[in-house]
Amino acid sequence: MTTLTFDTLKFANRLKAAGVSPGHAEAEAEALSEVFEANTSSLVTKQDLRELEMRMTIKLGSIMVIGVGLMVTLSKLIH
Repeated sequence: MTTLTFDTLKFANRLKAAGVSPGHAEAEAEALSEVFEANTSSLVTKQDLRELEMRMTIKLGSIMVIGVGLMVTLSKLIH
């Protein structure tokens, strides 16, 4: 699983520098960090996409082989 890091201290300091109160800035940074943690578990990774591509390639190849086999069989039955 891919880990997404969020620098809560840097974010809180940026808010403080913009005039947000320290308590509010820290609470907002912590809340945003929790949102990231809760929502990153369902992200798709490059490895997930590679595995999906491989499965789809295998399935498509199987479908093509079956289709060609059916066409050959039908052509022999017709002639």
